[in-house]
Amino acid sequence: MVGTISNRMKTAVSFKHHKSNTMKRISELMICGITLLLCHTVMGQQEQVPKTAFTKMYLPVWLAARSHCLEVAQAMPEEMYGYQPTGESKTFGEQIVHIGYTIELLTRRYVQGQEVKPNTPDASKMSKKEIIALLEQGFDYTENVVRTIEQETLDETCKMYHSGNTVSRAFALFYVQDHLTNHRAKANLYLRMNGIEPPAYTW
Repeated sequence: MVGTISNRMKTAVSFKHHKSNTMKRISELMICGITLLLCHTVMGQQEQVPKTAFTKMYLPVWLAARSHCLEVAQAMPEEMYGYQPTGESKTFGEQIVHIGYTIELLTRRYVQGQEVKPNTPDASKMSKKEIIALLEQGFDYTENVVRTIEQETLDETCKMYHSGNTVSRAFALFYVQDHLTNHRAKANLYLRMNGIEPPAYTW
């Protein structure tokens, strides 16, 4: 009788241990699977080649613009993000927020043909880290569009809000870049006005 109970207890303990090891193994496999899936997704996004001759040409230009703009944003100390040369001017932080926010806004509106309305974040309530994250988000968004957009969409036309000119969606990508270059130049000047050497411009 005692032996039978003892054997049953050993069997129960062994089963519990086996079940615990099985669950642990399943958890490990699930974590490995999720990790591999994420790595594959990220690598796929990084390596995705644009689908058209135009966007293949445009992508290096966009990546260079991203690098230059982020360097300017990083160069200004956080305590100077509220600097503005005149009462009518944007602060440095507002310039960078404006760039980051409108990159995505203009891409959605003119390149993708979406109905969007401006709702610019308040730079005065954001840290330097948050502003730079917004800037990176804008560049990431448009980079993804450049990598995935089809020629059929690029050939469509859109009407520019300020000038009223009708242009192709491919041409609108030049406007997105020109707009950010305009505000990056202003931010670059803010650095000089505070005795900070701007990042070297290379191409």
